[in-house]
Amino acid sequence: MKLLKLPDILFILLLLLGVSSIKAQTLIRGKVTNTKKEPLSDASIILKNTPTGINTDSAGGFSLPISVKGKQVLRISSVGYITKEIDINPQDSVLYVDIVLKEEGKMLGEVVVSAGSFEATDKAKGASLTPMDAVTVAGNGGDIANALRSLPGAQQIGEQEGLFVRGGTSAETKQFIDGALLPNPNYASVPGVPQPARVNPFLFKGILFSTGGYSAIYGDALSSALILESVDLPDKSSASLHIFPQDVGAGLQELDSKKKSSYGVDVHYGNLQFYNSLVPQKPRFFHGPEYLESDANFRIKTSKTGMLKFYTNYGYNNTGMRNPDIDSTNLLSSFQTKDQNIYANLSYRDYLSAHWKIDAVVAYNYDKNTITNKLENQQFQQVFIPAYPYNEKNSIINTESNFAQVRAVITRTFAHNQAIRFGAENFYTNTNYTYNDTTTTLTGNTTAAFAEGDVYLTKNIAAKIGVRAEHSSLLDKTVLAPRISVAYRFADGGQINAAYGVFYQQPDITYLVQNGTPGFAQATHYIINYQKKANNRLLRIEAYYKQYNSLVTTNPAVNDNGKGYARGVELFFRDKRTFKDLDYWITYTYLDTKRMYLDYPSEIHPDFSTPHTVWVVAKKFFPNINLSANMSYSLATGRPYYDMQTGINGKTFISDHGTTNMYNDMNLSFAYLFTMFKKWKEKDFSGIGFGMNNVFGTKQVFGYNYSYNGLNKVPVVPPATRSYYIGLFMTFGIDRRDDFINNNL
Repeated sequence: MKLLKLPDILFILLLLLGVSSIKAQTLIRGKVTNTKKEPLSDASIILKNTPTGINTDSAGGFSLPISVKGKQVLRISSVGYITKEIDINPQDSVLYVDIVLKEEGKMLGEVVVSAGSFEATDKAKGASLTPMDAVTVAGNGGDIANALRSLPGAQQIGEQEGLFVRGGTSAETKQFIDGALLPNPNYASVPGVPQPARVNPFLFKGILFSTGGYSAIYGDALSSALILESVDLPDKSSASLHIFPQDVGAGLQELDSKKKSSYGVDVHYGNLQFYNSLVPQKPRFFHGPEYLESDANFRIKTSKTGMLKFYTNYGYNNTGMRNPDIDSTNLLSSFQTKDQNIYANLSYRDYLSAHWKIDAVVAYNYDKNTITNKLENQQFQQVFIPAYPYNEKNSIINTESNFAQVRAVITRTFAHNQAIRFGAENFYTNTNYTYNDTTTTLTGNTTAAFAEGDVYLTKNIAAKIGVRAEHSSLLDKTVLAPRISVAYRFADGGQINAAYGVFYQQPDITYLVQNGTPGFAQATHYIINYQKKANNRLLRIEAYYKQYNSLVTTNPAVNDNGKGYARGVELFFRDKRTFKDLDYWITYTYLDTKRMYLDYPSEIHPDFSTPHTVWVVAKKFFPNINLSANMSYSLATGRPYYDMQTGINGKTFISDHGTTNMYNDMNLSFAYLFTMFKKWKEKDFSGIGFGMNNVFGTKQVFGYNYSYNGLNKVPVVPPATRSYYIGLFMTFGIDRRDDFINNNL
């Protein structure tokens, strides 16, 4: 199969951007809702007796450019609702119309293909999970990925950042912003200490958390895709400020008077040295953890339907710590990481005509990470011992990488919510990996082409069918990944979803630089679920089976002989109706998984998995005292741990193993809201936030580290038994009090 090369993709992208300059003379804009004022997504808007038409977005909105003049008839229809026709008289201007559709008796509601996915936008109602809602899950630290651990399929991992989904590692879950891959969503890893996210959660208006079976327009993720959609123009100009002992920051968003463009900047600085002096930590931090983050954005309405968005982020991290050396009684192990990261994302979308739409994005990421390991005495002086394993405890690892992506997706919409989308993308990577004085350089391109269709077979059966082809010049291999999802909706609003898909992912750079020839890792997903959403309640039950092939193994050399499986059942129930001003959800995850990968001698339960996980999340707003209270409680059975030793034949074997104690964690957070400057013309929204993680002081154990000879066994525990925060936050220009009242934060 001959795939598009980068110059071809760039040419097509420029051509399409040029075509998009041809505009209709009149724009019809509006919103479609039902009698309950709920937005109707994917409703059909057609100019009668013409082929001109469009479907509404997830918030029920639409923008339809037309070129005809004089009196016309607009026909609006949606599955389960009575079709409506309205008279319009388009002129050379913008025409606004709002349409309310009545439900049709004995008709079915909209069918949404959703096997393996949790979807939300900032306009979503009922039992949806919004981005701002997600970041207020108690204990998440403002990280969307951490908040999503409270959803089914995710494992409770306390010693490392990222999402571990359905038997997969955190590297098997990828994050995307406006269609572009975010290569380094968190700061550089520190052993035993989860690192915060780089991006501001308030950047996003939509989340699609796919725990499996995700769309063919995304790739290079074996287990899961976290797809984030950034906001367009803000509603108003605003400024923000927050002051916490761990972090201080300020930002602004400026909207022009014509509401056609905006820009924003944001700066955060965090240094935990003061906090660590108040709350002692187990690692002895000799620097930081220190974080500097700044981001900027601008957004421009290029036309009546076009939007150009730019986002850039700079992050710096310097963390140094010491722990007792596990192989000796009086030496110390010193670890320090210094990391710089720059990310930029330029996206564009527009309607080429009434039925054709383009989404295009260009992204770039630069990352430089230096890790220094030292063996030291009690006076913090570096010590060199020639005998193994001490001779490997002094090292400098420098990784410098450049990443670039270009991507274009074309969508052709049809009547009755049907659509075809197709496109291509190219990933460029250049990595210099230096271990002490030895440098390895890897450069490669991955080119992908994809196509996908939304098909409505009947009023209660829908399907999403797609295929994705990828070629890696670094691996010199090409793969083809088919994917299909089907949904059937019952008369009572319940729905059954099923999905099948093949997914591929390239191995990490640390394995490619070693002697060996690993190829694409593969996972095949089988998913079925039942869900029902009504009256601000959502019930979802899902079962799945996942088969792994060609996983990376290092026993005794780097190869792709690994394999495994993951299967399970998950339950999710959310209720925002039963109790006034109370929003809560309950999650249960059952996971049975084994895999042979890295140095595992056979298929065993991976040390990041546990069979049973339960989450309870509750949020309540007390309007009389302007207090928001959030609680999260998680319970998980113990995780397996192993001591891997190397035999005389060079292969590993398990010399010791066991299961950790049950994980038990209660987190609380509060926000007291008030108006600080009442005389200001603009609204202001201020508050005092405070909270505590692990309220009960449970002694959490995530696993064990072993000495070289296996005689010393040290538990992996959190840096501190409990963590706390308190601080002031202020937003000027926007009053978000209603968001708390309506449980939208």
